[in-house]
Amino acid sequence: MAYKRMGFALSGLRSCLGRARRYGTLVMFGHTVFSLSFAALSLLCASGGRPRFATLFWAGLAFLSARTGANALNRAVDAQIDGRNPRTAGRQIPRGEVTSGETLALSAVCFLLLIFSAGMLNPVCLLLSPLALLLMSGYSYTKRFTWLCHLVLGVTCACAPVGAWLAVTGRFALRPLLLGAANCLWTAGFDILYGTQDYEFDLAHGLYSIPVRFGLRRALQISAAFHLLALLALLAFGLLEARMGPLFWMGFAGIAALMALQHRMVTPNRRDKAQLASYNVSQLTSLLLLFCGVLDVYL
Repeated sequence: MAYKRMGFALSGLRSCLGRARRYGTLVMFGHTVFSLSFAALSLLCASGGRPRFATLFWAGLAFLSARTGANALNRAVDAQIDGRNPRTAGRQIPRGEVTSGETLALSAVCFLLLIFSAGMLNPVCLLLSPLALLLMSGYSYTKRFTWLCHLVLGVTCACAPVGAWLAVTGRFALRPLLLGAANCLWTAGFDILYGTQDYEFDLAHGLYSIPVRFGLRRALQISAAFHLLALLALLAFGLLEARMGPLFWMGFAGIAALMALQHRMVTPNRRDKAQLASYNVSQLTSLLLLFCGVLDVYL
């Protein structure tokens, strides 16, 4: 009997772990790093490298809740489109591994946690939390009516470094706005690269994107321009932030090289590496910023 109970317990544990893995894949938890580096650098600079534990905890919870809730909502809203697209038909909701109702419930819980965390930080964060929720909720619908969807995603991601600064100081400043601009333009740039994969599908189904609006060649030029502007914003931040030294500038050079690599990997006639260029290389970019930026705060 004891062995049977142990077997049931292990089976239940495996089931829970399996569901947790499915949810982690559903919301692309590994992509959390895209804005994490900008948020962490902003928070540490705002606090002089010595954030209060409570601020660190509630800001971290707000960030993770916002990011997870936004991605869950996006998956639920796009479930029917994903099911029709051969590239995305294997995602969890179209495949039936997770229901839209479960995903929306997860999103709602995350958004409630975001509001609660914002309230625990300071009144400014609480006051601005509805704006963040509006951006996170609205982005999922933008591909249905505007080719500016990539920039809306970028602005949504830019809330991370600006919000991290506000969590510490309760005030706006130029440096977090520059980090936010870099985050926004960098994200929009690699999202355009990602969008080239679905150019034919989006065109056939009346969906909006910069590749559909301007064509593949011009879209890649716009993506490169966004990345150049992102580098300029990051350059301005580094010049204004006294804590940024040699390590940051080494990271900056590496980030520029990785962006150049992304644009060599994707061309109008060669888009098979678009996901590798937009996601995997961008993960390396963000980790490089996180590593070099954070080290410079303390060294």
